[in-house]
Amino acid sequence: MFVYKVVSTMDKIQEIERSIIKKYRKDIWSKFVKAVIEFELIQENDSLMVCISGGKDSFLLAKCIQELERHGKYSFKAHYVCMNPGYSEKNKELIINNAKNLGIDLEMFESDIFDIVKDVEKSPCYLCARMRRGCLYHKAQELGCNKIVLGHHFDDVIETTLLSMFYGAEIKTMMPKLYSDNFPGLELIRPLYLVKEEDIKAWVKYHHLTFLNCACRFTENVDKDEDSSKRLEIKEMIRHMRKTNPNVDYNIYKALDNVNLDCVVGYKKDKIYHRFLDDYKEKK
Repeated sequence: MFVYKVVSTMDKIQEIERSIIKKYRKDIWSKFVKAVIEFELIQENDSLMVCISGGKDSFLLAKCIQELERHGKYSFKAHYVCMNPGYSEKNKELIINNAKNLGIDLEMFESDIFDIVKDVEKSPCYLCARMRRGCLYHKAQELGCNKIVLGHHFDDVIETTLLSMFYGAEIKTMMPKLYSDNFPGLELIRPLYLVKEEDIKAWVKYHHLTFLNCACRFTENVDKDEDSSKRLEIKEMIRHMRKTNPNVDYNIYKALDNVNLDCVVGYKKDKIYHRFLDDYKEKK
């Protein structure tokens, strides 16, 4: 005879929260805390707007911020916000239900970004991303927040670095925090900066959770678009390289923290280009 245990919503929430600080302490919680401390991401009396897109990364981020808000060293306030740029009703409902099932008090606000960019032929994704970011900054100002919190993880950092090299002819990376150029007083932070995507996926699988894979109305049902993306190409390349060098992604990350300016042809600082020839003769 099989006995089925009915787990209440509150029991499930507590189980999920315990797993982050116990079962996944090494792979998720410790790395989250390390990033917060090492990059000085959160200070006393901060007011954070935690952005939830509907995907696994942003929902895990929200749970980590919740835990830190309850038991962390500093006292701060967090607002959990989701911008609806025009999600399908199915995706909108999934986001709302996930927030309830995870114990997150979510505020969803509306925008018409998808409708605006749907007829744009040239770089609609670029325009959409810029508009979404602008809407989030305006919302943060409305809430009186001084920091916007995004769920980019370690793999995003590495992939962005290689994309910049291979397709942008430039060495730059996704920073753990940066000030807004257009919204004075606002700062963007990325507390999952050191957490690997495979560990986030393991956490999701362990709890049998289902999140959005793609929030875009135009690609959510088109797998081939994702398969042809440059980012997926980079993912596959790194996955292949790990077979012979398991630390390849970490080495890429550390290289960005260990740049030898004596051995580069040129670099930019404060938008000014410097070349090794500028002071080459002085070294003679």
